[in-house]
Amino acid sequence: VQLVESGGGLVQPGGSLRLSCAASGFTFSSYTMSWYRQAPGKERELVATITSAGGSTNYADSMKGRFTISRDNAKNTVYLQMNSLKPEDTAVYYCRGVGTYDYWGQGTQVTVSS
Repeated sequence: VQLVESGGGLVQPGGSLRLSCAASGFTFSSYTMSWYRQAPGKERELVATITSAGGSTNYADSMKGRFTISRDNAKNTVYLQMNSLKPEDTAVYYCRGVGTYDYWGQGTQVTVSS
């Protein structure tokens, strides 16, 4: 089982990034997928969630209107489009799959700085 995040990096405030999380080894289309993030010295927090068929999404209040979670079950991949990025969005971003089991990726670093 693997969840492999990619797409992180350094971006200026106001910029955009698109994170991807490629899944393998389990029935991706049966799992609710989420993105979390953890900033230095802070607890891990939920960013967004999407149901197995992609019919429903939820976001943390501070991300609403700026971030969009989506998935492609044919590609076993979940995405996080992040726009209007702020320095406080700097964190390691993790994807998580919840279904029969609970899986986490290793994370990808996002740094928002000028």
